[in-house]
Amino acid sequence: MRNIFLSSLFFLLFFLVSCNDAVLPKPKAYLSLEYPKKEYKTLELERPYSFEIEKNTKIINDKNNWLKIKYPNLKASIDITYRPIENNLQELLVEAEKLVFKHAVKADEIKPKDFVNPKKRVFGSLYEITGNAASHLQFHITDSTNHFIKGSLYFYAKPNYDSILPAVAYIKEDILHLIETLDWK
Repeated sequence: MRNIFLSSLFFLLFFLVSCNDAVLPKPKAYLSLEYPKKEYKTLELERPYSFEIEKNTKIINDKNNWLKIKYPNLKASIDITYRPIENNLQELLVEAEKLVFKHAVKADEIKPKDFVNPKKRVFGSLYEITGNAASHLQFHITDSTNHFIKGSLYFYAKPNYDSILPAVAYIKEDILHLIETLDWK
C-alpha cells in the first residue's frame, strides 16, 4: 500500500514539475507559393511593336495585332490590344482610363504610375487596382504619334484579392519588364 502511495506521489510531482512551459496555440500557416525563376524572351510574332515576355507564358495570337499572354499555372492572362493612332490619341486615352475606373465600384484603391522614356518614345501609365475587382493591373503605352497599346491582367477565378496578391505581384514584374523593353517598329 505504501509503495502505491509513494509511486502515485512521485508521478504527481513529476507531472507538476515537468509542465513549466506555457501552452501556446500554433501559429496560422502561410500559403507557400513557389514561382519559376524569371527568364525572358523576345516576342516572336510580327507586330508594330516588340517586347520581352516571360518564357513560361503561352502566347495566343489574335487579329488586329492583339494578343493574349497566358499564365497557365496561375490561371491568368494579360490581354493586349493594339490600336493605331489616327488623330484620336485623346479618345484612346479617355477610353483606356474609363476601362480602369469601371473597377472603382469594387476597388479599394486605384494607384497610377506613369512611365516616360523619351529616348525610346514610350509613354504610358500602369494602374494597380486593389480590392476584389475583375482586373488588378491595367496599363496603356503609346509613342503619342502612331501606336497605342492597352493591357489588362485577368484571373480565371472569382476575384479574392488577398488570395491572388502574390500572383499579381509576380505578374506585375513581367508587365514592368514588358514596358521597359518595348520597342516600336
